[in-house]
Amino acid sequence: MTKIIPVILAGGTGSRLWPLSRQLYPKQLLQLTDDTSLLQTTCLRVNGLAGVMEPIIVVGEEHRFITKSQIEELEEVKKVTILLEPVGKNTAPAICGAAHYCAGEGHEDAVMLVLPADHIVTKPQAFAEAVAKAVALAEQGQIVTFGIQPTSPETGYGYIEQGDGNSVKSFKEKPDQQTALQYLESGNYFWNSGMFAFTVRTFLNEMQEHAPEIVSAMGEAVAQGARDGVFYRFNKQQMENCISDSIDYVLMEKTRCAAVVAASLGWSDIGSWQALWEVLDKDENGNVTQGDVLLEDTKNCLIRSGNSLVAAVGLEDTLVVETDDAVLVAPLSKSQEVKKIVTRLKKAGRSEFALHRTVYRPWGNYTVLDEQKRYQMKRIEVYPGAKLSLQMHHHRYEHWVVVTGTAKVTNGEDVFLLNENESTYIPVGVVHRLENPGVIPLEIIEVQIGSYLGEDDIVRYEDVYGRKEE
Repeated sequence: MTKIIPVILAGGTGSRLWPLSRQLYPKQLLQLTDDTSLLQTTCLRVNGLAGVMEPIIVVGEEHRFITKSQIEELEEVKKVTILLEPVGKNTAPAICGAAHYCAGEGHEDAVMLVLPADHIVTKPQAFAEAVAKAVALAEQGQIVTFGIQPTSPETGYGYIEQGDGNSVKSFKEKPDQQTALQYLESGNYFWNSGMFAFTVRTFLNEMQEHAPEIVSAMGEAVAQGARDGVFYRFNKQQMENCISDSIDYVLMEKTRCAAVVAASLGWSDIGSWQALWEVLDKDENGNVTQGDVLLEDTKNCLIRSGNSLVAAVGLEDTLVVETDDAVLVAPLSKSQEVKKIVTRLKKAGRSEFALHRTVYRPWGNYTVLDEQKRYQMKRIEVYPGAKLSLQMHHHRYEHWVVVTGTAKVTNGEDVFLLNENESTYIPVGVVHRLENPGVIPLEIIEVQIGSYLGEDDIVRYEDVYGRKEE
C-alpha cells in the first residue's frame, strides 16, 4: 500500500479574521465552526485515510507550543512531527523543507499530501475519494493539485483551467467579476485550493529543475537543523538565505507534470468573515450568532460575542465581532477590508495586532485583567507539573496570590509552597520561579508594579522549554 504523509501547512496569521485572529494566535488555531480548531480538524480529517502515516506540521517558531498543545488534545492523533520555520518564507520553501525531511527519513517514494491547516471540508467521504485519485496520479509521476468545483463567480480565489483528462492547461490569477462568471459558465475552471499530492522524489526533481536555489537552501536548512523532542527546527541562517515564493509560482505554473483532480468537498478557505458566515448554520432571518447575543429586527448578519452581551437592533448584512480588547463593526460585504485595519495596527505598534488579553505559553497562559502606567494585574494559570523559567526582572516588583491549587515558589534563596489564599512578594532584581507541583491547574493573581512592565523585561537563567536565548 502506498505510504501517504500528510504535510499540514500551519503558518500565516489570517488577518482578515481580526480581531479574533492575531499574529500570535492565528486563524488555524481558532475554533470557528465547532469545538475544535481548524488545525485540529485538519489533523482529524487525514487521520482516517488509508495508508496514512503520522502527520508533519510546518509551523512558525512563535506558534510551536500552542500547536503542540492542540495536537496533544486529540486522542485520535498519536504522534506528529512539527517542523519549525525560524522565518516565514511562503509555501515553496515550507513544502520543500518538508520534502527534504521526508527524504532524510527514507520516504522518497511516499506521497506527500500537502494541506493548509485553516480550510474547511464538510464532505469527508468526497475528500477521501479525491485523495485516492490524487495518490494514484502522484504514483505516476504527476504533481497533483485539487481543483474545487466552483459554486459561484468567486473573485477571491485563483483558478485552474483543466485540459484533456486530468491535465492542467493554465493557472489564472484572481479574476474580476465578469471573468469569474465566464469561468463558472465554461465548466472547465476550478478554484485553486492550495492542496497538493506528489511523491517526495518527483517533487524534489521538479523543484531542482525549476527552483534549484530553493532546493539547495532548504536542503541545507534541514541538514543543519536540530531535533528538539517532537520539534525539528530548520537552520535559521539557511532559511534566511532562501528566497520567499509560493509553490504556485515557482513550480505549478512551470512544471510539465501538473495534474488536477476536480472535487466537490464542501470546501472553504475561510478567507473572510463573510466566507465564514456563508458556511455556518443560520437562523430563520439569515443570522449567524456566537456567544451571548440578543437580536431585534436583524437580518443576514454575523454577530459574535466573546466576553460581553452584544445586542443588535435593526441591522442588516452587518458584521459585529467583540473580543475582550476590541470590537469590529462592518458591512459583511466589506469584510475583506479588515486587513487594512490590521496593517494600521501593526504600523502603530499596537498590541491588538499581535496579542489577545489571554496569551498562551508552554506552561499555561496569562490574562491581562488591568493595565495602567505603573501597574499591571494578571490572572496566571499553570498546568499541572509545569513550571515557568527561572528568571529575574530589572524594573518591576511582583505580588502573587494563590487562588486555586498549590504553588511551589523560588524566591531568591528560599523555596517554599503556597496554598489557596496565601501570597508572596518578589522584589526587583531577585531570581524567582513559579511551579505547579500538583495535579490540578494552579491559578494565581499577579500584580506587577514598576517603571517598565513589558514582557521583554525578563532575564532567563533556566528554562525547560528552550527559551533561555530568546
